Amino acid sequence: MSGSNPQFYEFGEFRIEAAKRLLLRNGAAVALTPRVFDTLLHLVRSRGKVVDKDELMQVIWPDTVVEENNLNQNISTLRRVLGESRGENRYIATIPGRGYAFIATVDRAAEGAESPKPVILAVLPFENLSGEPEHEYIADGLTEEVIAALGQIEPERLSVIGRTSVRIYKGTSKTLAEIGRELDAAYLIESSIRGERGRLRITSKLIRARDQVQIWSASYDNEPQSMLTFERELSAAIAEQVRLRLSPERLTQLSRRQTRNAEAYDLYLRGRYFWHRLTLPTTKKAIEYFTRATELDPEYALAWSGLADSFSAGPITSDVAPLTTRHRAREAAARAVKAEPGLAEAQTSLGFVEFWFEWNWPAAVAAFRKAIELDPAYPMAYRMLGIALSHMREREEADEAMRRLRELEPTVAVNQALSAQVAFAGRNYEAAVQFAKQAIVVDPEFWIGHFQLGQVYEHLGKNELALESMNDAGRFSGGNSKALSLRAYIFAKLERKAEALEVLQALEVISRERYVPPYALALIHAGLGEGEKAFERLGEGLEMRDVHLVFLTVDPKWNALRADPRFADLQRRCGFAISAT
Repeated sequence: MSGSNPQFYEFGEFRIEAAKRLLLRNGAAVALTPRVFDTLLHLVRSRGKVVDKDELMQVIWPDTVVEENNLNQNISTLRRVLGESRGENRYIATIPGRGYAFIATVDRAAEGAESPKPVILAVLPFENLSGEPEHEYIADGLTEEVIAALGQIEPERLSVIGRTSVRIYKGTSKTLAEIGRELDAAYLIESSIRGERGRLRITSKLIRARDQVQIWSASYDNEPQSMLTFERELSAAIAEQVRLRLSPERLTQLSRRQTRNAEAYDLYLRGRYFWHRLTLPTTKKAIEYFTRATELDPEYALAWSGLADSFSAGPITSDVAPLTTRHRAREAAARAVKAEPGLAEAQTSLGFVEFWFEWNWPAAVAAFRKAIELDPAYPMAYRMLGIALSHMREREEADEAMRRLRELEPTVAVNQALSAQVAFAGRNYEAAVQFAKQAIVVDPEFWIGHFQLGQVYEHLGKNELALESMNDAGRFSGGNSKALSLRAYIFAKLERKAEALEVLQALEVISRERYVPPYALALIHAGLGEGEKAFERLGEGLEMRDVHLVFLTVDPKWNALRADPRFADLQRRCGFAISAT
C-alpha cells in the first residue's frame, strides 16, 4: 500500500487509523483480525470503485492460493461489524459477477491528525485500615465497582486497568512509581476505608505516577444507605480531575449498574468477595448472598449475573453435574439481561451459558460481542469470545480477542493459561508453551497453567515433562478430573497400561459416589485404544450435557477417532458450529 495514502478515514460512526491498524466505532476500538482489517482498508481506499474479487484476494493473501469462501467470510464479518442487516448496502455493495464496492461517504483525515492517546488509569485495591475483617468484602467490592464504573465513562479516552491485574498489589510494599511503571499507568487511584461508630470514612487520592504528585483527594463519610452513591460521585470527580468529559448519558448508564436497595448492595458485595475465591465452598457462599440480593431486589441485574456465573462455573472448575445447574444458570442469566440488557456483565453471563451449557455457539459469540460493544474494557467478554471462537476454529479472531484480553489484564494467570489453550487449539504449540509457562510464573500454584503446559508437552512427545506438569496440576487442583484423566491418557500412550487402568478404576469408583464427567473416562479409553468404550462414554456425556464435550472440536487427542462416522455424528448431535476453514 502506498505511503502517500491518507492514514485516517471516517465514515458514519467509524474511523480507521491505518498506521495503528485500528477500526474505531464512536472512539471505541472494534476487534478485527488482520485480514478482515486489510479487506476493509482496501475497499475504503478504493471508495466508489468496483474492486474485483481477484484483486482483493491478491491484496489480502499475496502469493497464497486461497478459496473464494475466505473472502466471502471476511465480507460477511465486515457487514456484521458495520451493522448492516441482510440485504442492506449502507457501506459495502456486492457487484454480482465481479466483486465489491465501498459506497459510503468517506472523509480522509490529514496526516498527523491522530486521536488523543487514552489516559491509562489504575485503581489500586482499597486498603482496609479499620482492622475489621468484616470490612474486607467492602474494600474488595468497592475496588471492583469503581473500576467497572470508570471503565464505562469514555473508553476511547480513559483506559482503566482490570481488577485482576491490580489485585496483586493488595498489601504490596512496592512504591507508586514502581506500580505505575509495571502497569504503564499515567495515574493511580489510592483509597482506604476506616470504620467508626457505624459509619465508614473512605479516602481517595488521584496520583500522577511519574512523579507521585497528588493531583486530587477527597474523603467521604458513608452510612450503609449512602454507600450506593459513592461510586458515581467518585467516578465523576476523577473524570473531572483528568479533564475528561462525563456526559449525562454515561452518568445515567452508571446509575443503572447498581440497585437502590442498600441491603441488596451489601449482599452483592459479599457475593463478589466469595465468588472471586473460585473454590466450591466459597462459590456456594456466593450463591447464597447473590440469591438473597435478588430476593430483596428482583431487578438487580448485577446480582443475577453473579448468580449465573456462580452456577455456570461448577461443571467446569469443580466437576459439578451440569444438569443440576444448567437450568438455574440459564434462568439467572435471562433475568440479568431482562433487568438490564445494556450491562456487559449480563450479556457475558448469557454468552457463558450459551457456550458451555446450550452449545449454541453463534448465540454465545453474539452475546460476547455485544458485551464488548457495551464495555470495551470488560476482560471476561474478551476471554470468553476468544475461547468460543477457538472452538469454532475461527483462529485469527480468537487470537485477536485473547491479545486484547492480555492487554487489559497482563498479569493475570488465568488469562495466560487460557491463551495457551487457544494457541493449542490453533496448533500454535510454541506460543502455547510460552503462555502456559507465563501463567505458572504469575502463579506457581495455578493448576490450569500446569495442565496447559502438560497438554502441549504430551502432544510434542515430551512425555516425562508432561507427566511432571500433570502431577502438579492434579496436586494443585485437588484432584480435578481433567488433570487425572490426562495423566492416565499419557500413561496409556506410553504403554504403561497398569497405571492408566489404576486411574480409570479410581475415577469409576468415585463416579458411584458423585458426578465424574464421562469425557474424562472416555479420554482414558481413547488413550488405551478402546474406541468402543470411548464412544460409549461420550454418548453418556451427551446425555448428561458434559461441558467438556466442547473440546472434541479442537483437541488433537481425539484424532485417532475422527475418521469413525460416529465421531462426526456425535458432534452433529451436540450441534457444535464449526468453521470449515
